[in-house]
Amino acid sequence: MNDTFAIVGAGQVAVQAAETLRKLGHTGPIVVIGDENIPPYQRPPLSKKYLAGELPAERLALKPASFFETHRIDLRLGVRATGLDLASQRIRLADGSGVEYAKLLLATGSTPRRLTVPGHGLEGIHYLRTRADVEAIRADLAGARHVVVVGAGYIGLEVAATCRGLGLSVDVIEMSDRVMNRVVAPEISAFYRAEHERAGVRIHTGALLSGFEAATTQPNRVGSVSTLDGPTFAADLVVVGVGVVPEIDLAAGAGLVCENGIAVDEQTRTSDPHVYAAGDCTNHPSLRYHRRIRLESVDNAFEQAKVAAENMLGGHAIHDRVPWFWSDQYDLKLLITGLNFDYDRALLRGNINDRSFSFCYLRDNELLAVDCVNRAKDYMAAKKLIAERARFDLTRLVDSSIPLSEAQIR
Repeated sequence: MNDTFAIVGAGQVAVQAAETLRKLGHTGPIVVIGDENIPPYQRPPLSKKYLAGELPAERLALKPASFFETHRIDLRLGVRATGLDLASQRIRLADGSGVEYAKLLLATGSTPRRLTVPGHGLEGIHYLRTRADVEAIRADLAGARHVVVVGAGYIGLEVAATCRGLGLSVDVIEMSDRVMNRVVAPEISAFYRAEHERAGVRIHTGALLSGFEAATTQPNRVGSVSTLDGPTFAADLVVVGVGVVPEIDLAAGAGLVCENGIAVDEQTRTSDPHVYAAGDCTNHPSLRYHRRIRLESVDNAFEQAKVAAENMLGGHAIHDRVPWFWSDQYDLKLLITGLNFDYDRALLRGNINDRSFSFCYLRDNELLAVDCVNRAKDYMAAKKLIAERARFDLTRLVDSSIPLSEAQIR
C-alpha cells in the first residue's frame, strides 16, 4: 500500500508541512519537489538585507541540511512537476520520472506578474521572486547609477529603500494615485511617500508605463523607461514589482477547481479528496471575514501548512486565522493585522510626525484591521482583539495613552 505523501513546491509551506507530518506520526515517505536547485529558503529578506548584501546566502535557509536527513524528507530539487494525474495519483516530472502519492499537498506559490510593453525583453529588466533573481539584480547593481522601480507596493518600495541605502539614484513609477494603495489608508501612503522622498527617492504616481528603450551603446540592454504623456527616465537597470499571480498551472491542468488560486475549503482540501493546497497559490474561505480570499503572506503559508498536514493524516483541523503582514523600509516597520474590507471609518492612534502610530479600520465600531508603524504593542493587541470581534469606544480608541485592549467596549 502506497503511503507516500508528496509536496509540490519547496518553500515555507513544504518545510512546515513536512515537519508537522513527522511530528504527528507519519512514518511513510515524504517527497518534496522543487524546481529551484537549492534547499528551501526564506523569501522576505530577499528585497531587503539579501539584496543589500548584508545577509549571506546560508542565512536564508529555512532549515539546516541535517533537518531533511533527520526527518527522512526526500528533496527532489531542480526538477519541475509538469503534470498531475488525479485518477492514478501520480505526479509527472520534467526529467521523465514520476512520483505516486497517497496524499498530495500543492504548495506552488505565486509568480511575478510580467509586463508586455514594448522593450520588455531587454536585458537589465528584473523581477524579484527567487534568490537567483536577487543575485542577477545584485550583479547589475555593481555598475549601476540609475535604478527605476516599476510598482510602489511592498516589493517596489523595499527595493527602492535598499537601493537608496546603496547610494543609487532611484525613480519609482506607480500607475495609481498613491503608494501601497491596495493595502493601507491614504494617510499612511502619504507618510511613506514623504519618507521615501526625504531619503532621496523620486516617486511618480499616476504614471502609466509605455515601454522600455535600449541603451545607445548596448542595443540589447535597457537604457531608459518611458511613460505615457510623461517623462522618460534613465535606467541602468529596472526592477518590476507589479504584483503576483498564483501558480495554478499544475492544478488547473489536472482539472482541480481554480479561481484566483487553487480553490480549497477551510480544511485546505481541494476539489479532489486526496489533494490539499496551502500558501500563496490558494483561494480559501475566511471565516472571520465571510468571503473567499487569497493571501500572499508567510504567516498564512505557515498556518495553512500545519492545517493541511494534520488533515492529510485524517484530522479535522480548521484554518481560521487573522492574517498579518509586514514590511521593513528604512527604519520603519509596518505591521498589518487583519483585512480592512468594507470599513466605514479609519481612525489614527498616535502622531504621524512621531513616526510611531496606528490606523484602526472599523465597521460599526468593530475592529477589522490595524496598520501599525513602529508601534508593536498595538499590533500584538490587535491580533487578539480582531479575532474576538471586539467593539470600541472611539474616544478611547484614538487616545494613544490608553492601551488598545482597554479601549474596547466590555
